[in-house]
Amino acid sequence: MQKWFQDAKLGIFIHYGIYAVDGVSESWSFYNGRISYEEYMKQLNGFTASRFNAEKWADLIEKSGARYAVLTTKHHDGVALWDTQYSDLNVVKRTPANRDIVREYAEAIREKGIYLGMYFSLIDWSHPDYPNVFEGGRVPEDLSGVNPHSSPVDGVQDQEKWKKFLEFNNNQLREILTNYGKVDLLWFDGDWERSAEQWNLPEFKHYLQSFNSDIIINSRLQGYGDYKTPEQGIPITRPEGPWEFCTTINTSWGYVPTDHKYKSLHQIIRMFCDCISMGGNMLLDIGPREDGTIDKRQEDILLGLGAWIRTHEEAVFGTGEGIMSRYYLGGSTVSEDRKTLYLFVYDNPKERVCIKGLCNKIRKITVLHSGKELAHEIHGGVPWFNIPGTTWIRMTPEDTHEQVTVLKLELEEELEMYGGSGAVVTHN
Repeated sequence: MQKWFQDAKLGIFIHYGIYAVDGVSESWSFYNGRISYEEYMKQLNGFTASRFNAEKWADLIEKSGARYAVLTTKHHDGVALWDTQYSDLNVVKRTPANRDIVREYAEAIREKGIYLGMYFSLIDWSHPDYPNVFEGGRVPEDLSGVNPHSSPVDGVQDQEKWKKFLEFNNNQLREILTNYGKVDLLWFDGDWERSAEQWNLPEFKHYLQSFNSDIIINSRLQGYGDYKTPEQGIPITRPEGPWEFCTTINTSWGYVPTDHKYKSLHQIIRMFCDCISMGGNMLLDIGPREDGTIDKRQEDILLGLGAWIRTHEEAVFGTGEGIMSRYYLGGSTVSEDRKTLYLFVYDNPKERVCIKGLCNKIRKITVLHSGKELAHEIHGGVPWFNIPGTTWIRMTPEDTHEQVTVLKLELEEELEMYGGSGAVVTHN
């Protein structure tokens, strides 16, 4: 795992494809029979990218505070956003756009110094060689529920065609990893439809690393990825190892004009704080329109998030996961030297902000966005048994930030928290 990823905290996911033409669910709309495959593919004729400006995308991503970006180079529908030589099903050859979206994106992102990520669907529901085996090679007893886009409806498996499909994937990935400069991160999807053995793992991962030994690969590689990717439901228990929470701004990944169920800026910032409090990143998704423009509501969320991050940068970057919620009923991060604790205050305080179990003496407490110094007092505790009291920080609603407030606690020594169950005081 590269250190840059764990330090990045925020990435921007971009779901862009022909599905934005009619505003339907990406790939799944035909796979699940909501519309026909033919109707879905008619969207190729309406994909213009007429106002697509990669520099504007990159500028917005930079202003959001994100350190990396991930573009859907090809979703499950098999439509590539680059000029692939291994299929005519791409936006250069088959749409009015007639431009290599991936190239323009990669150049603009790299120009801003943002780490470059590429999403690639392992499955391809348009490729004729794909639906020729079953997951793990197990033929179901009842073939009536077999989806023709993913498996052979007659139950007859063809291993030679499957090998040809794996070669096709390898060829397209070689294009992505060699034609657009250094790719920092590969974000796979769709591994669930085949086993690790069928995906030719771990040899497949070694093949990818042959192009860039430092490349980071997400978890969706049948156990051979580098970090976990919980989706939509924010973790309650911290995942083991490096992780990233991917989520949408409304409820859709791609552009769906009828989806008005947007999360508020406050909710997005709070979710972001929850992620970094548990040592993870947040990968926040936007879905551009077919012409390449981005809904103002999505732009405003990214700009608002970026403004909050810039104001509270020292509590975000160069920090690690914070203290557990049993100590403080909110999020937090800790500086690298572990001598500064940052508390995220999500709501207006009634009277005080409370921390339990803090063993350290506090040198100073300030409101990060204003610099105002706050008083605190400690009640209780049994110092001769090394049991700390409860710290109460005097904070009023007037001290709060309009979104999430950050309190900076400077400690005399490295952070130490008490985790015991208390004791009976037998002497004073």
